[in-house]
Amino acid sequence: MSDAAVRDERFMRRALALAARGRGCVEPNPMVGCVIVRGGRIIGEGWHRRFGGPHAEVDALRRCSDSPRGATAYVTLEPCRHFGKTPPCTDALIAAGVARVVAAGRDPGRESGGGATVLRRAGVRTEIGLLGDAAAALNAPFYKLARERRPWVILKWAQSLDGKIATRTGDSKWISDEAARAHAHRTRGRVDAILIGIETARRDDPMLTCRSGRPRRVATRVVLDTRLRLPPTSRLVRSARDVPTWIFCGPRPSVAVRRRLEALGCRVTPVPVARGWLALGAVLDALGRESCTNLLVEGGGRVLGSLLDEGLADEVQVYISPRLIGGVAAPGALGGHGPARLGEAARFVAPPVMRRLGDGWVVTGRLDRR
Repeated sequence: MSDAAVRDERFMRRALALAARGRGCVEPNPMVGCVIVRGGRIIGEGWHRRFGGPHAEVDALRRCSDSPRGATAYVTLEPCRHFGKTPPCTDALIAAGVARVVAAGRDPGRESGGGATVLRRAGVRTEIGLLGDAAAALNAPFYKLARERRPWVILKWAQSLDGKIATRTGDSKWISDEAARAHAHRTRGRVDAILIGIETARRDDPMLTCRSGRPRRVATRVVLDTRLRLPPTSRLVRSARDVPTWIFCGPRPSVAVRRRLEALGCRVTPVPVARGWLALGAVLDALGRESCTNLLVEGGGRVLGSLLDEGLADEVQVYISPRLIGGVAAPGALGGHGPARLGEAARFVAPPVMRRLGDGWVVTGRLDRR
């Protein structure tokens, strides 16, 4: 690799690191970072900090310590060319006199895409593809929403080392330690929605809110409740006016129960039922229409397993406690039907990452949905 190529890669890696700072603040927009370099020296850098705020290129240009005329801009996504909540980034780069743009990935938007063509027509040398795989991985939820109009589905659970989520009597508090619970709450604080099934809602009466630090966004609480059995006295319903609460039910719900829940602040949406279970694809479609980018699924086992069975899950986040529970009657994390053959079991696109967290571990990995 030439010295110039090494420099290009180094500056793009810096742009990717900057982009990641926007996680949880910019969705449904992509995370984007930008580094402005002239004479081999960084003179400005920025990132898309919040939805509706300046894009990364504009943020970096505003923070330049010297004139960007003749400089190279390293940006993790092809600069946009349309008027949205902000003016086109292509116009800002051209007006600033930037001579070269190196972008990691293409913008898939019908309106925002095509920025490279605009830049080239203006005489700006433009290259796309440097560290493209890393950029695509960073913004996988954005690309999925753009392509499929469905959110990125993260399955999350806590278990013992032998795969149990509770004892044979149902005792489960707490399998995970304080460090794991704090980490899980930080995840809650960056997603758009948190989903559970009705059995989990009735058994645990959760709030499904972030209680760790300052959340980057307030997630919509989603409950799968075929027959509208969520009690009006539940904490989810009682707090529905303060935190968005969305209940998906079967196609013929009780009119009186639905009206009561809606009067208490809940949103109730009927969806089709398939094999006695809500059509999960229809639920994801509805969330996608609301620009939900990241969906965290916290249980129960039937919900987690069914999403896996239907190939609708994208990522897992598993907290493992250093204890052994055992017992045939002690439940595992995943319900559903499961595969008939081992070769049909869900696999990962790359080896899952396991790291120490408190007294236990957290394992994360992206599923191969092909």
